[in-house]
Amino acid sequence: MAAAVLRLFGVLLCALIACAEVMPMSDFDLQGMSGKWFIIGFATNAEWFVSHKDNMKMGTAMLVPTESGDLDITYANLQSDGSCWRMTHLAKKTDVPGRFTFRSQRWNNDNDWRVVEAKFDEYALVHTIKTQNGATEVLNKLYGRATSLSPELLQKFKKLSQDTGIFPENIVILPPNGECADA
Repeated sequence: MAAAVLRLFGVLLCALIACAEVMPMSDFDLQGMSGKWFIIGFATNAEWFVSHKDNMKMGTAMLVPTESGDLDITYANLQSDGSCWRMTHLAKKTDVPGRFTFRSQRWNNDNDWRVVEAKFDEYALVHTIKTQNGATEVLNKLYGRATSLSPELLQKFKKLSQDTGIFPENIVILPPNGECADA
């Protein structure tokens, strides 16, 4: 039992250290992030994800830069009953280009959202550190301008996720899905 607790503590410590080192890309372009993205990959060790990952499907994110340099983010996901699940955040810019922060009213957590790498007409790797009641979780997403990306980009996403402490079984390439009517 003690060995298992120590091993878990070690994994958590490594994850926290890895999170602190993940920085946004140096040549971030806010306007380059603008527009519709498909959420191709999703990775986190969060308990809610572990129990729901098998039912998750690809959704979309609409990113709209504001005049003040913030980013309006609207997620949409078509549900199996035909309804549309949506969530919107206003991500506030920080002093570091490519790094934004927001509070999720829906999930009652603080988010540190970082664009780690992007080729703005093809893909973006986004690393988020979520904090709630003093507990921290990592969430990585792979965004694509199209519904599929090259095996090399999928591998790059998997490597980033493992490097930030996410277990391989919690790194998912989401299956294609229909879109919400106005997504």
